[in-house]
Amino acid sequence: MNWLPWLPLAAVSLHICEEFVFPGGFPDWYRKYRPNASRITTRFLVVINGSLVACCVVAGAVRNSSGIFYWLLVSAIVAANGFWHLWAAYRSRAYSPGVITGLLIYVPLFLVGYDKFVRSGAVPIRLAASAYLIGGTYQFWSAAYHRMRQKPQA
Repeated sequence: MNWLPWLPLAAVSLHICEEFVFPGGFPDWYRKYRPNASRITTRFLVVINGSLVACCVVAGAVRNSSGIFYWLLVSAIVAANGFWHLWAAYRSRAYSPGVITGLLIYVPLFLVGYDKFVRSGAVPIRLAASAYLIGGTYQFWSAAYHRMRQKPQA
């Protein structure tokens, strides 16, 4: 399965397209969802998404336990992001750009990948658990970061 290492890159690419191209509108939706919550700028979004794409490239290109760790880490981050989109759509009572790919692609990618890599013994369970804990808590760290950067209310 030479294509498996590249699945996170494909999934992230589709997700970014849903958020920013079709149907797009994530920045405007997010500013309505969290008014005054952060200084969400185009630069910030490019850096965050560019970093995620770079992590996906590393996960696809590196063919050893480090590459598998990055793969598992990225899949845990994006699965958490998929659940965040669901939660945000529920709270806002509006479509969250990214919720469809988040739930239909990110979550199954995470489940299938962890199952394959752990069952095959390609990665020790301790390393897989570490990737899960780090990646799965990304949304909490992200929320804390946004709270710290909150604009003071006038």
